[in-house]
Amino acid sequence: MKSGHRLGHLLGPRLGRRFGWLWGAYGTSALGTWLAFGAFPLIAIQVLHAGPAEVAALSSVGAAVGAAVAVPLGPWVEFRRKRPVLIAMDLARFVALLTIPAAFALGMLTFLQLLLVSVIVAAADITFRAASGAYLKTLLPAEDLLVANARFESTAWTTTIIGPPLGGAAIGLLGPVATVAADAVSYLLSALGIRATGGHEPLPQRREAARMRAGDLLDGWRYILADTTLRPLLFNTALFNGLVMASQPLLAVLMLGQLGFAPWQYGLAFAAPSIGGLLGSRLARPLVTRFGQHQVLVVVGALRAIWPVGLAFLGPGTGGLLLVMGVELGLIFCCGVFNPVYATYRLERTATDRVARTLSAWTVTTKASTALLTAVWGVLGGLLGPRTAIGLAGVLLLATPLLRPRRAATPLAEPEPTSPTSNRA
Repeated sequence: MKSGHRLGHLLGPRLGRRFGWLWGAYGTSALGTWLAFGAFPLIAIQVLHAGPAEVAALSSVGAAVGAAVAVPLGPWVEFRRKRPVLIAMDLARFVALLTIPAAFALGMLTFLQLLLVSVIVAAADITFRAASGAYLKTLLPAEDLLVANARFESTAWTTTIIGPPLGGAAIGLLGPVATVAADAVSYLLSALGIRATGGHEPLPQRREAARMRAGDLLDGWRYILADTTLRPLLFNTALFNGLVMASQPLLAVLMLGQLGFAPWQYGLAFAAPSIGGLLGSRLARPLVTRFGQHQVLVVVGALRAIWPVGLAFLGPGTGGLLLVMGVELGLIFCCGVFNPVYATYRLERTATDRVARTLSAWTVTTKASTALLTAVWGVLGGLLGPRTAIGLAGVLLLATPLLRPRRAATPLAEPEPTSPTSNRA
């Protein structure tokens, strides 16, 4: 009995059958995404013989155009039932991705098709995230949101650990097109899992005119910028994520080129430290319980910013490999703690009838800033060298803790979710 009690305390409260299906759907699609990680560039290079500019366009242009396409979808999602939207976005990604192996089998695959699919997937991903946050807030009471977000975070890092090695083996055996097909199937399974959540979801009521206006496209940003706690948190997130991601291509150039690390060493340097994200996500709830939400955001938000500057001192050999792994372990552990706490904080500070628009604007902003900073750091890497550019990104990251909420904010006073909590298992 005691061991069972300890296990239940470690895992946290059970959140019911409906959340279980949602959680399983998320894990399935996340695993599929990581199985196909890097498949698009490989298809472009190996199958379509694309050059460096075309390969770069798959990630940068595809993500940027996808973010632009997703802008009007946030207000559209706000006033519709979220579960059908989630299913539709999964099915859209399933169909879009499945066109790639189909075209390949018919000998009709083109680079333009890859680019269009990347745009559709990026737009559907942003819309899915916006709808899923709104759906989660109606599915669970406020006191369970941190537990749910921590479970999503731990699942994300678990799939990060096991997905790329399995995907690499599958690519080696079956080719990159097969892993894209597996990714497509994962979205179909995710759609079926979300459909299985069942339950009644009331139709949100629109307070304004029935027809969406051009001004509605900016509602999410207006809401964020008017809130004294969400505004600095958005700036912090956009700058932190953008600088971290902007240095990744330069780190690949430095490790695989100048320092002569083997590809397997490069992969190991980022895969193994992902265990830190799993551990951090498990500690998020106990830390908030002991120290408070705002204190965890402030302290861990500052700690996660100190690690990346260490990559500027990267050297060759075993010592260099251990340095990268140590830096990434510290960074990912802090992110594993920070991410579910900040996701919960953001949901608590957003009115239920504004969640989809707010999350859509948030995701569009972070993706656009990441694309912009990646392009800028690519130029800086060419002018200053990759090591100097990586060091500059690390120094700027040290300033990101200044962009955070100054004081603890109380959750918005709202009615309990419409779904009853009595069916929790």
